Amino acid sequence: MAQYERRPEVIETLTPEQFRVTQQNGTERPGTGEHLDNKEPGIYVDIVSGEPLFASAAKYESGCGWPSFVKPLEPDNVIELRDTTLGMIRTEVRSAHGDSHLGHVFPDGPMDRGGLRYCINSASLRFVHRDEMEAEGYGKYIDQVEEIE
Repeated sequence: MAQYERRPEVIETLTPEQFRVTQQNGTERPGTGEHLDNKEPGIYVDIVSGEPLFASAAKYESGCGWPSFVKPLEPDNVIELRDTTLGMIRTEVRSAHGDSHLGHVFPDGPMDRGGLRYCINSASLRFVHRDEMEAEGYGKYIDQVEEIE
């Protein structure tokens, strides 16, 4: 397994929106993210470190305007922190190795799938299609990917 870490050379290549979201704790406008309507099988990895974060099998349509997932693919790769910005108490989600701001987690997800909604900015993610997972070093996760209805 590859070592995942914060990579300054990748940070330098981020678009302004990707930089704002991942490095400055920004939030993309609802309904604008490139991965919002993606229904292809695969995994979502941190755009900075490449660490695996979420599988397409855990993605669902929440109607919130951002890609939503019921659970992380690798729980150790996702850190949850108390966030008191904007006058409210929320739980921020960051990548463990890349230290990228990903989004927030809320307790209003589908109850039959654990009750959580990981509300994630597309700008913090890179999608790896199932057909490319083996070649990119993510083959061990193929069994956790399924077609999305």
